[in-house]
Amino acid sequence: MKKFALVLAASALTAATAFAQEAAPAAEVVDTDANGTFSLAEVQAVYAAVTEETFKAADTDASGELSADELKAAVDAGAFAA
Repeated sequence: MKKFALVLAASALTAATAFAQEAAPAAEVVDTDANGTFSLAEVQAVYAAVTEETFKAADTDASGELSADELKAAVDAGAFAA
């Protein structure tokens, strides 16, 4: 029983660590104006190499700002390099 509990605890820790690492890149960008989206300046504070062109390509709804989903998609796709 103790062995099962240790394996279960180790699995939970591994899963939590993987989730935290997966969520981290997008979570680093701070919505400084608290409007619920991310501006080019907010993104560039973390991803300095992001150009206006790259930002616009990530802005799939052409709103001028990135939603959390758009930001995550860009980071996951490797479009934004730190």
